[in-house]
Amino acid sequence: MSHPDCRLNLRPLGTPRGVSSVVGPHGVGASPGDKKSKNKSIRGKKKSIFETYMSKEDISEGLKRGTLIQDGDRDIFIDGVVARNRALNGDLVVVRLLPEEQWKVIKPESNDKETEGAYELDLPEELCGSHLPQQSVKGYNDSPDVIIEAQFDDSDSEDGHGNTQNVLVDGVKKLSVCVHDKGKEDSDTPVTKDESTSMSQDPRALPEKSLQRSAKVVYILEKKHSRAATGFLKLLADKNSELFRKYALFSPSDHRVPRIYVPLKDCPQDFVTRPKDYANTLFICRIVDWKEDSNFALGQLAKSLGQAGEIEPETEGILTEYGVDFSDFSSEVLDCLPQGLPWTIPPEEFSKRRDLRKDCIFTIDPSTARDLDDALSCKPLADGNFEVGVHIADVSYFVPEGSPLDKVAAERATSVYLVQKVVPMLPRLLCEELCSLHPMTDKLTFSVIWTLTPEGKILREWFGRTVIRSCTKLSYEHAQSMIESPTEKIPEKELPPISPEHTSEEVHRAVLNLHGIAKELRKQRFVDGALRLDQLKLAFTLDHETGLPQGCHIYEYRDSNKLVEEFMLLANMAVAHKTHRTFPERTLLRRHPPPQTKMLNDLVEFCEQMGLPMDFSSAGALNKSLTETFGDDKYSLARKEVLTNMCSRPMQMALYFCSGVLQDQTQFRHYALNVPLYTHFTSPIRRFADVLVHRLLAAALGYGELPDLEPEALQKQADHCNDRRMASKRVQELSTGLFFAILVKESGPLESEAMVLGVLNQAFDVLVLRYGVQKRVYCNALPLQSHHFQKVGKKPELTLVWEPEDTEQEPVQQVVTIFSLVEVVLQAETAALKYSALLKRPGTNGLLGLQNKEEPDAGGPEA
Repeated sequence: MSHPDCRLNLRPLGTPRGVSSVVGPHGVGASPGDKKSKNKSIRGKKKSIFETYMSKEDISEGLKRGTLIQDGDRDIFIDGVVARNRALNGDLVVVRLLPEEQWKVIKPESNDKETEGAYELDLPEELCGSHLPQQSVKGYNDSPDVIIEAQFDDSDSEDGHGNTQNVLVDGVKKLSVCVHDKGKEDSDTPVTKDESTSMSQDPRALPEKSLQRSAKVVYILEKKHSRAATGFLKLLADKNSELFRKYALFSPSDHRVPRIYVPLKDCPQDFVTRPKDYANTLFICRIVDWKEDSNFALGQLAKSLGQAGEIEPETEGILTEYGVDFSDFSSEVLDCLPQGLPWTIPPEEFSKRRDLRKDCIFTIDPSTARDLDDALSCKPLADGNFEVGVHIADVSYFVPEGSPLDKVAAERATSVYLVQKVVPMLPRLLCEELCSLHPMTDKLTFSVIWTLTPEGKILREWFGRTVIRSCTKLSYEHAQSMIESPTEKIPEKELPPISPEHTSEEVHRAVLNLHGIAKELRKQRFVDGALRLDQLKLAFTLDHETGLPQGCHIYEYRDSNKLVEEFMLLANMAVAHKTHRTFPERTLLRRHPPPQTKMLNDLVEFCEQMGLPMDFSSAGALNKSLTETFGDDKYSLARKEVLTNMCSRPMQMALYFCSGVLQDQTQFRHYALNVPLYTHFTSPIRRFADVLVHRLLAAALGYGELPDLEPEALQKQADHCNDRRMASKRVQELSTGLFFAILVKESGPLESEAMVLGVLNQAFDVLVLRYGVQKRVYCNALPLQSHHFQKVGKKPELTLVWEPEDTEQEPVQQVVTIFSLVEVVLQAETAALKYSALLKRPGTNGLLGLQNKEEPDAGGPEA
């Protein structure tokens, strides 16, 4: 990176004892009515709340001397809004350590105010499954409801996670700061450098108390936060004040953003006389200034979105807050597209490419996918080996370097997958038509073709530009039925159309052969020390008329998904080695740093306390522990789900980088995949990083010049791809959360079994197993006579004494500890999009009928 920096990444965290509570309910200080007490000691002079930022010269000097933090050890605590000094989520900041006597002592059992959002994780995608589910929509007028699976990237297995929840921060020169997330109550939250999730305050993963180095922000290097927020308009409390006549108060839904004064002239004309008419109207506001002497920022009201709690206004708000460009493409960009439609491949292009149009090549994608990036082929050879091809849409052919189209794609950097729609990186003519590998149409592709043994050993490898003609578009379900019926012919009516040059039997054989090789590749990857953390992932069914969620289910990741994943990983690794060999200083690669040490140590200690035989010494050892420690009964599988969730917390994000900028090649490694080099090549329709990699590969093969990017410029583009990727993943999570909250409201209350993953003084956290969500259950919301917290050894335990349902009954006692299996009810609250979890009274009709007992281990390969 061209400058030393720290990443301020605001994440949900709890409030331990000892944290000052000088701020108001939005984390930005007192409301206007509090000014009296604040300014008592000052006569005639307004007191500064925030420190003035240091000068660039002083920052540079401080970084040189080491008095300011540039590289950080990822365990720095930034305590409260004053220490954050007006920096917002994602900003790049410089911090100064406070004197040791001001460091915080954290006592984990005290932070009952932490909310369930604290346990959302944005896990690096490569740890999870390849094309994971988007959601579902009712497709056509007469069709039944169908599931739309998201094409979350083939990188999804690459960071070991099967789910994506809140972003974990990169560890080289970035600082992460954590505060409450959307809709949380408590705002003066502690901020830690490496604990982007709440692990540092987590009783299930901390010693009795720990001392955290503390710091304050002294400079914002780059304001990466959009400075936009959604929220509500209110009148100021003091009607007699000068401010009341000029400003309204904007109250952001995201409590990490300060309250904002907005000029009344920006507000609806009748807002002052009829404020209640707008009580449920969602607005977008942009911060334009935030003075040192004010708890409140100044802003401009940008737009009225509509009613809070409705899908489209909420979605537009989410996209705006995270800086996602969802505007129509400009005429200047659209002018870069082929104009004479229908477009056909120019005759001279065939002479520059290997013609594979007669080969049996097909796509395997979610059933509703329209942006088909990748196709597969598998040709048996006479010697018993196979010629296997991965064929990727040649997007770079249509996106000339330096063109307006190139610039907008680079700026967007990724498509953004919401529950109900996609915000595309490229115009739909490209991503859904010209580039998309639709069947029975000639398409331009970039291919990697191997000669493989049945065991997946690579004998030969070829890279090159090709022309293909896919013979059919298989869904994952089609491919799965082929895998599950190896000897039976699949009826034609159950398959999509297949081009007349090929037969369903030929496609079926190819799928079975690919499946056989993929199983071997996968087995070898885990033998070689790869890690996968499968987490529960929600898919929705939507009503095609109203767009409302009708239901949801946990997405099942099956052999057909794994088949595609293995060959995408193989292609990405092959291209990484090829481009790095050719351009050792100018390659775009993807690294995955090892887990954050402190959080990992906390987790090791937790597992020891719980008597769990987990080995965290390497990615492979952890994977082996997770696959072999647990049985296959329901209780053991639920416990594995909880532990997998906990193991995900210390994991860092995988990151794009330029090979010439990182000097130490050991930092190139990919922790979850346990490989020395990795990149993204297989999804250029929806990731700009892959377009850059295609250009590098084309130059490596002599097709054209090396892209006009010096290492520093390539690194800057890599940083931008990382930023937009993190924003995109957060938007995906919020979209899923929006739809689930609406589902609870429309279809609730919802009941489910749940497993306890943390116990506090007056609350406990659960993983709701039917829906994969995490919630906090508060004792004061239950009909209890009493509750009592204690530690048995080092294990936290809550004893609940339930009020009898009638006077003749004795009170029922229930003990809640980590890994307790309980039953919960999710029910909507009156506030839009809020829902709570309540514990079901013991003895009411059970959902599981399971005992909290250990079963004999049933170790074996990953399911």
